[in-house]
Amino acid sequence: MQYLLIFIAAIFVNNVVLSQFLGICPFLGVSKKVSTASGMGVAVTFVLTIATIVTFVLQKYVLTPYELDYLQTLTFIIVIATLVQMIEIILKKMSPSLYNALGVFLPLITTNCCVLGVAILVIQIDYSLLESVVYAFSTGIGFALALIVFAAIREQLDMVDVPRGMRGMSVVLVTAGLLSLAFMGFSGLEGGLRSLFGLA
Repeated sequence: MQYLLIFIAAIFVNNVVLSQFLGICPFLGVSKKVSTASGMGVAVTFVLTIATIVTFVLQKYVLTPYELDYLQTLTFIIVIATLVQMIEIILKKMSPSLYNALGVFLPLITTNCCVLGVAILVIQIDYSLLESVVYAFSTGIGFALALIVFAAIREQLDMVDVPRGMRGMSVVLVTAGLLSLAFMGFSGLEGGLRSLFGLA
């Protein structure tokens, strides 16, 4: 049941973009089309999950035992950068259209604070490996969900007559704020589930 709570909380209650404000750059940059947003969501979910596994193992079996904790951030960034390069090569060969659609935002996953933030957060919370994987995967799904919903809203906004003063980034930021408020409606969900299953 603990894994279900981690899963639900990471997607809805503590959404990495809309509640913790990590990964805002790709959230605003790759949300013009649903197809591109979906591809970016899948890529980020994959990188998040694999990076969390690798960084968790490195932290527990290399950095902490040898008292190299001060190298955590640098090590994690190198691991994430390597994984992104691998995904870039795979996408270029398997799906050139998605590779071209993602453009400059694919390499930006390297510096996406969402990926690094989750890798560091699971160490700070002291999750087990399985809990870390569940948290990373569900955080990726939460990121993808927020990105796809936001992209769908932006596609609809392109079809309406927005007042001149609100065009461009203004209406995008207002929409992101409203979407964040909508996700705040899930804030009591985790506590309710804990009470329901007697985990409070």
